[in-house]
Amino acid sequence: MKPLIHSNVTIGRNCVIEEGVEIGRTGKSKKPLKTVLGNNCHIRRGTIVYAGARIGNNFATGHFVLVREANVIGDNVIIGSFTELGLHNKIGANTRIHSRCFLEDVTLGGDVFVGPGVIFTNAPHPSSPAFRSCFRGATVDDGAMIGGGVTVLPWVHIGKRALVGAGSVVTKNVPPSAVVVGNPATKIKDIKDIAC
Repeated sequence: MKPLIHSNVTIGRNCVIEEGVEIGRTGKSKKPLKTVLGNNCHIRRGTIVYAGARIGNNFATGHFVLVREANVIGDNVIIGSFTELGLHNKIGANTRIHSRCFLEDVTLGGDVFVGPGVIFTNAPHPSSPAFRSCFRGATVDDGAMIGGGVTVLPWVHIGKRALVGAGSVVTKNVPPSAVVVGNPATKIKDIKDIAC
């Protein structure tokens, strides 16, 4: 099945778009929003990129990645298979998001590492009648590292070069260069104190 590239899409040079990919799909807005894909990108089979996404150079996906509207993605970003980028994410350059992750309303800085199976939530109380007024995902500063299987709650700020241990549940802000683990995640040391 040939890739489906809609008329609202601009694709840069030297891109590889595999079969079964759709780029520029119309979503909630029902308008053909401009969709931009930079140079030297590799979009693997089964990936869908909705209209309104803006993606930098050297972007690569695994298989069956979903990128919804209003995502802004920097250069040299890699997204693993079966990951969903919901609405309104901002992802900095040189960031790696592994497979089976979910992000919505999240801001990731540059050089961020997100391990497999990380879930970012964005609704602090989804059953409230006014829940949409409280939507806000996490902010993760440059160079932070998030281990596999972590859950990050809404409104959380993870500081520069912080490390979140695998399987943790992040319920409150993480200071820069802190190492946090557990449920709820608590600080156990500073990044400078890690020994291999």
